[in-house]
Amino acid sequence: MLRPDLFGDKDTELSQDPEVDEIDLLRSQEYALLANLLARAPTRDLLDRLARLEGDASPLGRAHAALAEAARVTDAEAVSREYFDLFIGVGRGEILPYASYYLTGFLNERPLARVREDLQALGIETSEDVREPEDHVAILCEIMAGLAAGQFAAGPGAERRFFEQHLKPFAERFFSDLETAASSRFYRSAGALGRLFIEIEAEAFAIES
Repeated sequence: MLRPDLFGDKDTELSQDPEVDEIDLLRSQEYALLANLLARAPTRDLLDRLARLEGDASPLGRAHAALAEAARVTDAEAVSREYFDLFIGVGRGEILPYASYYLTGFLNERPLARVREDLQALGIETSEDVREPEDHVAILCEIMAGLAAGQFAAGPGAERRFFEQHLKPFAERFFSDLETAASSRFYRSAGALGRLFIEIEAEAFAIES
């Protein structure tokens, strides 16, 4: 997992519950990292921090090491072009990172409405400067980061329900697509990390239920 302070800048910093244990804090940091990578192209500063990630012999550790190596051999301009090709494009990007698209084949469908309903029930409001619909995978990861860190006043089981309703149905497939996309170079390692992390989360929540 990640060092808790590695991504604690203004973009990822979360007000956490002091009673949150270390594993949940690390999970929160993992989700925050994925949210940052998917919301916008990484800056040079973020690439420098990613390059300091240390891996171990575990599958997740090896994924972190691969992401660190990818960050070391690229630059911010190249990654910005790659992000544009993957997610924006001329007309549309190679990948559409929305739950609605993955689950229905169309944008702004029922999966988005369900996310909005659950955010309202949790008392979570998106910032006014957020232009993407709430079923964007980066926003879903950011919400999971907040839930894991105890940032939101959510009841017991809220984190598992949110994951199973809004990320589990499509996120592993999304990250697999990102891992194998024709435009992916740096993002191939981000896709591999995301796919593995979602698999781990799904297994852990299944054990809890």
